[in-house]
Order: sequence, then structure tokens, then C-alpha cells
Amino acid sequence: MSRNKDKHEGASGRTYHIMSEAERASGRRGGWTTLEITGGVRALAPPLFQLTHLTALYLNDNSLQRIPPDISQLANLHTLDMSNNKLRTLPAELGDLIQLRELHLHNNYLRVLPYDLGKLFHLQLLGLQGNPLSKEMLSIYNDNNGTAKLLTYLLDNLQVNFVTVTATQPPQRPWIPLTRPNRTRPTCIFTVMCYNVLCDKYATRQMYGYCPSWALEWDYRKKGILDEIRHYSADIISLQEVETDQFYNFFLPELKQDGYDGIFSPKSRAKTMSESERKYVDGCAIFFRSAKFSLVKEHLIEFNQLAMANSEGSDNMLNRVMPKDNIGLAALLKTKEAAWENGIPTDSSTLAQPIVVCTAHIHWDPEFCDVKLIQTMMLSNELRSILDDSARTLRLSGMKDNVQLLLCGDFNSLPDSGVVEFLSAGRVSADHRDFKELGYATSLRRMSGSEHEFTHNFKLASAYSEDIMPYTNYTFDFKGIIDYIFYSKQSMTPLGLLGPLSQDWFREHKVVGCPHPHIPSDHFPLLVELEMCPSSSGNSNGLIGRR
Repeated sequence: MSRNKDKHEGASGRTYHIMSEAERASGRRGGWTTLEITGGVRALAPPLFQLTHLTALYLNDNSLQRIPPDISQLANLHTLDMSNNKLRTLPAELGDLIQLRELHLHNNYLRVLPYDLGKLFHLQLLGLQGNPLSKEMLSIYNDNNGTAKLLTYLLDNLQVNFVTVTATQPPQRPWIPLTRPNRTRPTCIFTVMCYNVLCDKYATRQMYGYCPSWALEWDYRKKGILDEIRHYSADIISLQEVETDQFYNFFLPELKQDGYDGIFSPKSRAKTMSESERKYVDGCAIFFRSAKFSLVKEHLIEFNQLAMANSEGSDNMLNRVMPKDNIGLAALLKTKEAAWENGIPTDSSTLAQPIVVCTAHIHWDPEFCDVKLIQTMMLSNELRSILDDSARTLRLSGMKDNVQLLLCGDFNSLPDSGVVEFLSAGRVSADHRDFKELGYATSLRRMSGSEHEFTHNFKLASAYSEDIMPYTNYTFDFKGIIDYIFYSKQSMTPLGLLGPLSQDWFREHKVVGCPHPHIPSDHFPLLVELEMCPSSSGNSNGLIGRR
């Protein structure tokens, strides 16, 4: 016992503060998240597992021979000490305590460890000394960085039959019909997919420690990604985080076999790299079904170059926006006869309806919401120029200049962000909170002609809403909507879309994040079926005209 009257010392030397009468009288609220049980205890009483607020539990120096599976109910534990007991086995449910940072098991009688311990991807300290473990486990544990290596070994060998038992696979995502197509006139009906495939170099154990290393390997994941793309068989496919080498040597050859053609551009950093390094740089890709669409022209949108051009001496544009080398990629397509249903337009120029398909990957860091918004504003500015350029290009070949717009991508922005407000509402105020009061007024004026508000002329709507898709990105640390498909709401109508993955399945199988052996990326693909009406010279789609 400590001599300090308001401090007590536990059996292991840990000190605990006990509130004085004066503190209690003053109304100070007590709260305890640590519990120490000592004194030769042989069994744990069930009420212990109702203390779900605990973050530290010390059961060391007792005579415990068994830990009940109910230990999994203490989901907030960061520290669990069961050293110096008589444990011969551990419950598999111990692996459900994924918040654990420290697990002390010294000096027990453990010969084996449950593979489920591999799920403890936050674990930083695992104490196993003094146990008669197998030579294989001891060899891994005693190696450099032994805790991390042993956890990887356990997770990789976890017998959950991920691949062979179909019962563990997620159920098919539901198709949600929205409206019926118009059968009274020719319309172009096509499907669009947007998918961040998770670049190989970003799929690390440090980022996704809850996923077995074999399920993180690109050779494993790329098969699942391609199977998913082929399963949904969209007419237009927008991909992000595609490695340069994988586009040319995997995606393009494979999808060409299925009747697609495609374009690609890596992030701007590729320009400064050697050929051997450049092939690992990721970027954006657009694929289109050759039977329905033909490529007229492609456009690369480099945000760092645009930031420099619009900096006007702004330190924030130069120091915050310009260093981010995200890109957008646009393809001017025109429809073919096979794209039309209910007959074909009688006007040959309307038959070859032009459409600009754009995909973008906006900067990821939540601390740079200003950069995300400015990148999106620069994107809209460039799209306006691309649409005008498309109109000029198509007039040269005798076609009408009413160009439709489809905008897809990973915008790394939630539905309540300035990015989504700007794209959906067509305007954003210069004092929007996402600008973080960093003084972009001069740059805004250069881009928009106004330092008070930035606008665009594209009348866009998002195909998905929060009540349909609660999240498009699903990791342990973050779950939310950051991927979008925007379409021209004056000339396109969504007929149906792909619903979410089953939340019950995630819950039942304790899937804390993706990738997962059955889900090859941390993003879920979006898929929408759109009906596009043909543009006519007397019926502007509202995308090119000025306010």
C-alpha cells in the first residue's frame, strides 16, 4: 500500500488514484477504465464481461487455467495482461479484441496459439516468453519485428475457408430499379461503372493489417477485380488507382477480349521518373464498349499545372495545391447505331451523339479539404473548355455541337463537403468552410471572374444518394461515401443502379474493413444504367451555354 492516502498500489506496482472526500463533495465525477484482479484467482465470474467500458484488464499472477470465450465482449480493451497463470489454451474469440495494443501471456503453459490472434492488427506488444510453444512459432516470434511477423503468419493461416466455402462469400448486391425507359422515341441506354481498384503499392500490411497478406497480393486481387468488372459488364468503365504497367499489360489486353477499348494517363509525377519507375505510377483509365461508342479525342487534366497557372502569387496555391499531382482524364466519345434502342434517330448527326466522359481522382488527405475543392473547381473549368473544344471539333465533321457530360471518380469528399455541394448545386461561396480561410480570393477571381463565388454551368445530379449507398469506401478507420457518378440531369435519366453490399454479411462475418479475401479493393464499384435522349440543335442540354 502506498503511504499517499489518496493513492493505492496494486500487486504489480501500478498506482491508482482514489478520490478524496473533498473531491467527491465538489461534484467531481469518478470514472475507471482499468481493473486489476489478483489473489490466486482460479476462475472468472460472468459479470466481469459486462464491464465493456474497460480499456485495461490485469489478470496476471493468478491461477487461471481457462479464459472464457465471453472475453470478446470487452471490445474496448487496449491492454490485457494474463501472464503468470496456468493457461494451456486460449479462446479463438480473443481475436475479436481488435483494439488491443498490448497482450501479455508470459509464463503460461501455451503450446499453440489460435490463428485468430492474427486479427489483432493493432497489437504492438505481444508477450510470449516462458511458454512451451512450437519451434516454428518461437522462431518467427524471436526474429526481428517478431510480433508483426507472427501476427501475419497467424492471419495468413487462419482457417476460415475464405476461398472454398461459398457460404462466407457476400451475397449478390441488389439491383435497384428506379424508372422505366421511354419506349416512344429512340434513346441511348448504357451502363456506367466507377471503381477505385486500390493500387498495388498502396495495399500494404501497414495500411490494411486486418487483411491476410495473400489476399493483399496484386496477383490475387486483380483476378477478383477483373471478375467484378466482367460480371457487371458496363458499357463505360471509369477506373482510378490503375498502375501504368497494369493498364497496358493487364486491363487493356483483358478487356479488349471483351469488346472494350480504353485510354489511360498516370499521375503527373510519372513525367519526372525513369521508365523502370514510371510503370508503377498509378492513374486514371476509361474503357468503353467499342460496339456502342467510338473515341474522338482524349484530354488530360493536370491539377498541379493548373494550380501554377492560376496561382497569381498565392502561396497557398503554390505550397498546398500545386504539389499534389492528381489528375483528371476525359474522353470525347460518340455513339454508334448499336447504342440506340426503340429505333435510331433519323438525323445521322444525332445518331452519333457526342458525350464527354470524365474520370478524376482528387487528393485524399482530409486536412486538405481546400485542395480538394480547388482541384474540383479547376476540373470544372477545364471541362468547360473541353466541351467547347469538342463542339468545335465536331462541327468540323458536320456534327451538332450539343455535347453531353458524364463525370465519375473518387473525389475523396463526403456528401456534405464543398466539393459535392459545388458539383451538385453549381456554385460555392468563396467563404465556404472548406477553403479554411486561406485566402484564395485572387486565384478564384482568375478562374471565375469573381472573388465571392465560383460557379459552373453543368446541370449535374449524383446517381447515388446516402439512403441507397451508406459507404463506397470501407476500411477499419474510415467508412463513407467518397466515390460518385454525376450525370447531366437535363438529358440523362437513371433507370436503375447497383445497391450496397449486405451490412448483415459484414456484421455476421466480423469484417472490420476491406480489402478482404472476397472483396478485392477498399472501394466498392458504383454502377448505374442511364437513358440518354438525343440532343438537337433546338433543344440545348444546358451544358455548354453560359448563364
